[in-house]
Amino acid sequence: MRTVIVGVGNPILGDDGVGIHIALELMKQDLPPDVDVEEASTGGLNLLDVITGYDKAIIVDAVLKEDMDLGEVGRFDMEDLGSVHSCNPHDVSFPQAIELASRMGDEGIPDEIILIGIKIEEYTTFSDKLSYEVMKSVPIALKMIKDEIER
Repeated sequence: MRTVIVGVGNPILGDDGVGIHIALELMKQDLPPDVDVEEASTGGLNLLDVITGYDKAIIVDAVLKEDMDLGEVGRFDMEDLGSVHSCNPHDVSFPQAIELASRMGDEGIPDEIILIGIKIEEYTTFSDKLSYEVMKSVPIALKMIKDEIER
């Protein structure tokens, strides 16, 4: 099963870059040959280009979800994505992009798409560092991703 892991975020906006930080960490690790790791600084329609042609996509991104604590890591299926902030305000949301691609008959969309989301609160301060709370979540997210690869 061909799998792509996509770290999404802006690496110069502090905690918003957590997906990129995790992708860079995964690139240093020995992963199965059928697993690719990519970085993306945008979501929506542009993210479709990155995941097309894979059987499974694991998106790793910062989320703004009120019922989660700062630094908490969650696993979300496609049905859950509409309730999670993970999109560019100048683009359609990722769930909307998937729906649009499906309606247009794009058969290259992965059968399984999940989001590993890390709760952040601050995403407007310029910094290339993660907050302590979000940094503590990185090993948890890495383990969740490895578990997803093994499924």
